[in-house]
Amino acid sequence: MSTLTTTRTTAPARANLLRWPIPSRLRKSILVTHVVSAGAWIGIDIAATVLVAIGWTRSGDDRTAVYQALADFSVVPLLLSALAAGLVCLVTGVLLGLATKWGLVRYRWVAVKLVLNVVACTMLLLFLGPISELSSGEQPLQDMWFVAFLATSALALLGFAMVLSVFKPWGRVRKQPR
Repeated sequence: MSTLTTTRTTAPARANLLRWPIPSRLRKSILVTHVVSAGAWIGIDIAATVLVAIGWTRSGDDRTAVYQALADFSVVPLLLSALAAGLVCLVTGVLLGLATKWGLVRYRWVAVKLVLNVVACTMLLLFLGPISELSSGEQPLQDMWFVAFLATSALALLGFAMVLSVFKPWGRVRKQPR
């Protein structure tokens, strides 16, 4: 029986040593910033996906004009905003991982979210080039499938990351010794 009580008292002490001590108000502020930036990122990605779909339904010179307007006034500023939101989400996620019991890569769902965030930010960078090329007429409009693929797959990744945040599936990356 004393072994159980010793294990219970040393396990939280060990977990506290692995965490970065942070005041509760600061942790909650970081959490709110993380949730707001993730929500903004998803909203911006939805808007960009809708704009790309609108451009894709057009034909001929009308399509070129739509893509020029999208690139100049909507998509590029939206994507830069999404990239900023994604980077804020990444930084606050890392801070939360260091400051909470979930850890940075202690649980599989947190590690997967970290990877998804990096992948989605990379996809945003890949998305900027084709839209700019389409607006200037450098890239043929038949290559629009790549832009549509990036937009919809980024939305799917962000949705999956949101599901991971709510359900917290799987377990620890490595089992803790008792």
